[in-house]
Amino acid sequence: MTLEVDLAHDFGGFRLDARFACAPGLTALFGRSGAGKTTLVNAIAGLLRPDRARIAINGRALVDTQAGIFMPPHRRRIGYVFQDGRLLPHFSVRANLLYGRFFAGAASGRADAIGFDHVVDLLGIRHLLARRPGTLSGGEKQRVAIGRALLSRPELLLMDEPLAALDAARKEEILPYLERLRDELKLPIVYVSHAIPEVTRLADTVVLLSEGQVQAVGSVPALTGRLDLFPLTGRYEAGAVLTATLVRQEEDWGLSLLRCNAGDILVPRLERPIGSSLRIRIRARDVTLALTPPAETSALNILAGTVSELKTGDGPQIEVRLDCNGDALLARITRLSAARLALAPGKPVYAMIKTVALDGGSLGRPR
Repeated sequence: MTLEVDLAHDFGGFRLDARFACAPGLTALFGRSGAGKTTLVNAIAGLLRPDRARIAINGRALVDTQAGIFMPPHRRRIGYVFQDGRLLPHFSVRANLLYGRFFAGAASGRADAIGFDHVVDLLGIRHLLARRPGTLSGGEKQRVAIGRALLSRPELLLMDEPLAALDAARKEEILPYLERLRDELKLPIVYVSHAIPEVTRLADTVVLLSEGQVQAVGSVPALTGRLDLFPLTGRYEAGAVLTATLVRQEEDWGLSLLRCNAGDILVPRLERPIGSSLRIRIRARDVTLALTPPAETSALNILAGTVSELKTGDGPQIEVRLDCNGDALLARITRLSAARLALAPGKPVYAMIKTVALDGGSLGRPR
């Protein structure tokens, strides 16, 4: 199942002009506030009639302005999860879930692709079925809202910043369930966010939006490793994403050893099976550089690499992109440090990363 989007729309002096396609898995629409992300998903959902567009799911046109097609929202077979859940407060959790199935029943007569019990178990909400929304935490409400959307038998799931209203603890609660959705369901998910940790943990494909325009489309490692995109993604959040395998538990020290192309990396202990595949997000500000292998240092992670690119911005800092045996790693240091090390493309260096910097928010599992 694929989603194709090609649209242009003007409103209030702002022009949205976007073209992209996505396959099963999770596609993140990423960009700063005001980039046009919510407007784009509203057009996909049918809540906005664009000036010009062709939007299709698996070749079935939802909108084709040239052909005069505009399918109403209730016929689009799209599940929509909003920031605030929007549950019916006088219904139990079970009734809220069945409300989604009720709307699906009249849609096409097709057998349920996802059953009630499957959804309840997938989202871990069986113990909540008899409760009312007012008694649920923010994370629990969002899981129920996701379940309701899934039980509408969608061909596409839209999620508009579903974690934006949650605190850090509730976000950590719900992220594993979003990973399960991405991994186990065979339907496209379009996920709107301006939070780079969510995007790097969840997304298969990233569509980078800025001022209504698609600036780049690609995989998480490809886009996070590009220095030219920092003005759009935010310098503070800059960092690389590596794919690694859990190879050993260091029981005496409460650590886990991960292996990637760049080398071995120690992180705080992970309760996952040996052999598990993970993503590691290493922030540029957590990387320091040296010309020789450091001795007698507290940093446990030391990776050999070669400078591949440098980019100077405003202020005293410089961004350095490293090639570590095929993995891209980013470092943010001062221009003075770069001058003292005489950094230039092709120069061998050693990157040091503190183990404690690689917390749970930096680790996730890829598809």
